[in-house]
Amino acid sequence: MSQKKNKKDSLSWPSGKIFFFLLVALAVVGLAESPTWLKALETEQKATCQIRPVRDDVGFGWKADSMKILVDYLAATEQEIFQSDKLVAAISPHDDYLLAGRLYYPLFKSIRTKEVVIFGVTHGTVHQEVKGLDSVLILDDYDLWPGVLKPIHVSPLREHIKKNLKPAYFVVNSHAHQLEHSIEALLPFLQYFNPEVKITPIMVAPMPLDRMKEITIELARVIANYMKEKKLVAGRDIFFLISADGNHYGKDFNNLAFGEGQAAWEKARVFDEKLIDSYMTGIIDEQKIADLTGEFWGKTYLDYKNSYWCGKYSIPFGLLTTEKIIEETTGRKLKGELIRYSDSYSEGALPLRKIGLGTTAPFSLRHWVSYAAIGYYLE
Repeated sequence: MSQKKNKKDSLSWPSGKIFFFLLVALAVVGLAESPTWLKALETEQKATCQIRPVRDDVGFGWKADSMKILVDYLAATEQEIFQSDKLVAAISPHDDYLLAGRLYYPLFKSIRTKEVVIFGVTHGTVHQEVKGLDSVLILDDYDLWPGVLKPIHVSPLREHIKKNLKPAYFVVNSHAHQLEHSIEALLPFLQYFNPEVKITPIMVAPMPLDRMKEITIELARVIANYMKEKKLVAGRDIFFLISADGNHYGKDFNNLAFGEGQAAWEKARVFDEKLIDSYMTGIIDEQKIADLTGEFWGKTYLDYKNSYWCGKYSIPFGLLTTEKIIEETTGRKLKGELIRYSDSYSEGALPLRKIGLGTTAPFSLRHWVSYAAIGYYLE
């Protein structure tokens, strides 16, 4: 028995389908010719980008006018000249700018590069909220990171690492990155002197030396291959930054290894300077880094009380990785030179008021943090 066609079926589906797609295609072509449409699309795309939120909006300078006042002040008071030729890597503090500004400035004014790999600390706050972050690297999924001039783009290197590094060596956890301030601390100074810089943020979780060696061999290979593929030169095109504050000393930290008062402060500084002079400067090799971990950790690598240097994982991991990359890409060694060492008790807060910057912690004999700005050069 024949069936009547509904009016809506008068145009058969295959023909209707073709006609529909033709209309869509014409509409798209017409829209594509419209600058207004293109602008709207770009705006929509920008709106969908995930920007990593600022963790600390007190200690770090997120406004360009604040940074200019700070940098101009530091430039006017800086007397020493530090070498920038052949500089390919560095250790930077991540404390408040008013406390550690005299260490940030001479280092970051010497960096001129297109992209930077940043090895960050994973502080205890992160471990309290996010479990299972031992013996791995922590990567993120943010499209952009905050900057002082504009949002900072993530380098394609991050996705290259995700694609080529063994999955057992890393996790992707943007929430962990959101909780941590050690990477973001470097960004305002970094972008102020390098407006178009891209970054690859890598948080280093606690891990023993053997695990570090295992991961850094592979990570260095992956990054070196990326550099060769993109024809990047260390120091000119790509730079390696290690975020690390030093000793956290005093009653507030339950750290009285050298006692209390002025004499204890002096002894603790001597110990810091020994660490820097013996293991973080001069020609860097694997044995020197291994000896450094012994000084830092003692017998149990996960016992944070063995060292109050918050960079006890980022420093050896970053140095191992960078040393291998430089060897692979240049055939040369790294040589570390101390740019400046100090501490929050010595420095106090810079005399800058009402510029949008503050301090997030006290600075006294019962609560002080040491810092080292160290440059690493091609030997």
